[in-house]
Amino acid sequence: MITQTTMVEAKINGISVKAPEGSSILAAARQVGVRIPTLCKHPDLLPTAACGLCIVKIAGDHKMPRACTMTLQNGMDITTHDGELTRIRRTILELILSTHPNACLTCGRNGNCELQTLVGEFGVRNDRLEKYIRDVPPDHSNGSIIIDFAKCINCARCVQVCQEVQNVWALSILNRGIQMRMAPAGDISLADSPCIKCGQCAAHCPTGAIVEHDEIAAVWEALSDPDTFCSVQIAPSVRVALGEEFGYPPGTNLTRQIYATMRRLGFDAVFDTNFSADLTIMEEASEFVERFAHGKGSLPLITSCCPAWTDYMEKNHQDLINNFSTAKSPQQMLGVVAKTYFSKKMGIDPAKHFQVSIMPCTAKKYELERTDEMFASGYQDVDITLTTRELARMIYQSGLVFNEMPEEDADSVLGEYSGAGTIFGTTGGVMEAALRTGYYFVTGENLPKDGIEIMPVRGLEGVKEAEIDIQGSKIRVAVAHGMANVDKVLDDVRAARERGEEPPYHFIEVMACPGGCIGGGGQPYGISNEVRRKRMEGLYKDDKDRALRCSHENPSIKQIYKDFLGEPLSEKAEQLLHTRYKPRKTYRR
Repeated sequence: MITQTTMVEAKINGISVKAPEGSSILAAARQVGVRIPTLCKHPDLLPTAACGLCIVKIAGDHKMPRACTMTLQNGMDITTHDGELTRIRRTILELILSTHPNACLTCGRNGNCELQTLVGEFGVRNDRLEKYIRDVPPDHSNGSIIIDFAKCINCARCVQVCQEVQNVWALSILNRGIQMRMAPAGDISLADSPCIKCGQCAAHCPTGAIVEHDEIAAVWEALSDPDTFCSVQIAPSVRVALGEEFGYPPGTNLTRQIYATMRRLGFDAVFDTNFSADLTIMEEASEFVERFAHGKGSLPLITSCCPAWTDYMEKNHQDLINNFSTAKSPQQMLGVVAKTYFSKKMGIDPAKHFQVSIMPCTAKKYELERTDEMFASGYQDVDITLTTRELARMIYQSGLVFNEMPEEDADSVLGEYSGAGTIFGTTGGVMEAALRTGYYFVTGENLPKDGIEIMPVRGLEGVKEAEIDIQGSKIRVAVAHGMANVDKVLDDVRAARERGEEPPYHFIEVMACPGGCIGGGGQPYGISNEVRRKRMEGLYKDDKDRALRCSHENPSIKQIYKDFLGEPLSEKAEQLLHTRYKPRKTYRR
């Protein structure tokens, strides 16, 4: 049964608008091309009316309601911009600036700051009000993200995304009045808090109050050392997001331009994390078949390639540690085979092999040193991780004109990938890739062409479920993204276990960030579901356009097993490509 949507009709600046019942004035205004300024409202988050910039006038009402929280009503005659509203908005910006440092030139968001943009648009040129700057030093304790409390404007976006979207509760609002600010609960350091380094706070912050830990200088130093062999890997989702920093539409696939750019930056070898995504699937799908078909291990198998998720799991779901896949993430697999297999093949001293990864994720910085297994090569397997945003800044620093880069190929043998490898970058992609190869491992045949795209696990719904038939065996799977969606799925697993029943799912994929890596905390600013969908479409198009769409078909994957690893789950594969997890305290104290 299709329910008809009730529409309401009003006027905005004399323009007729129809919008679904319950729409805010802010949303309705965007329908007719009117942008009402705001610093607290974000498409991912509920409105809080915290900043006060989105005030409007309604004919017949002497009040000035906030457009983000005021519902559009039939017959409303709304004015969103006039001289008085402009003066009030300018005054609000001046009040915000009175508690904000004049440090734009040295700020991580300089040139890409929502506050800076609005101050410029409204012509605020002088500090009319007395300054009061919080005397609180920045928090660098986390290693992945940095909080500069003095730059917080109390919009509470970071708090809302941390608490409601991610269910982490590392951030809260402290104090009242002019002393109000965002901070970890209890005003402890971020390192001591439940933070999982996902970076969603940074991705949603409108200013430079929360930014990633910038490590570009260390990469330049390595590239300048003539005795160092520098290699780089590019994560699946980076290729459809980096272009946004250079004016391309979201979802534009610039894989081969990125390869060329990396060589011109000075890297000696350019690899693709899509290759090691295929490698991860070989190990993880084999692990699933061992558990599902041969009863060797607990079900459901739960993916573990997202470091923010594994951090959350070790703190909050310790009773399910045996269910987590031991397969390392693609980042770490690429790092270890680069410093073992590739270095030996090319006659490179692994002690002088410096491996850089370009990732959509701030938590990938944390992953580099989280366990002894991340040094399986005998060295730190990946030396530095840069986010997509850091790579963009590095390209600008280099003087290269990214938009004029030619198309080049990655270096063999760690650059060839299948369509399954590229969809790793979106929610549901890991599951889909694993099922394609798992089906082959069980049946000896690929999924039929009309069934290779497993549509039920695609899309932005918070929890997705599917059932796959493999020679009469029904495999029940679930996909959850955004940490707040995960707990219910795992609670259902626990409930079935307590009742002595089969688990509701045999295989579960979890990604910490909404949308998966395409919405990672280190991706270009301006994230929304519209942007996520376009990036997602870019990855699925890359998958569809590839001649090989299953990880086990990748010739380079076959070669590395033949030459080096033996077979999935072999002794060498276990040593180099697998890790273990352990319970940890939510608060590091």
